[in-house]
Amino acid sequence: MAGSQILGDRSGTEEPAYTVQATLGDAMEVRRYGDRVAVETDMSDSGGRPFMRLYDYITGANQGTRKIAMTIPVAMEPQGAETIAMTAPVEMTRRAGQGRFIRFMLPAEYTIDTAPKPTNPRVRLVALPAQDVAVRRFSGWRSPPLERRNTRVLTDRLARSDWRASGPPVTWVYDPIWTLPFLRRNEIAIPVEPKTSANDTGGD
Repeated sequence: MAGSQILGDRSGTEEPAYTVQATLGDAMEVRRYGDRVAVETDMSDSGGRPFMRLYDYITGANQGTRKIAMTIPVAMEPQGAETIAMTAPVEMTRRAGQGRFIRFMLPAEYTIDTAPKPTNPRVRLVALPAQDVAVRRFSGWRSPPLERRNTRVLTDRLARSDWRASGPPVTWVYDPIWTLPFLRRNEIAIPVEPKTSANDTGGD
């Protein structure tokens, strides 16, 4: 599997299902994701422990000691310095008034009721509602300059579309660190909602 991921082959790894709502051009589109379930923990520890708390959960630190398949993409703050060394269903960002947290998405077979409960009290399950997300795809190694550049391109395009941002951007990474840079799939993702008035719409 590692050899195929070096060559950018992600077959067999689950990705959340979505439908394309709009094409914005130049590797950009708006997707609609359905309800999802995730497991998350806070980022108060330094180093890799927050990630490992969640990794421990999907490898058996849960009621029933069930193993849960990993999915893609990995999601994290665009300007953050942290890196995650393996492909996993992760989201790392901030919540107003609550600091930063890191999040793994669970496979689609799970609901908030059927997902195994964490045994670590610092790990919790969360239900995520359906959401529209604008994305811009790019390749290469994840880096703050590259993320800022692609975030700016996507933000500028949204200003001239029928959509507007409804949340902060995150970076989605689909490949482990050993994948060749030009074959890597990365995306800037921004939650969006339709503009509701003519004054809000920049037009195309």
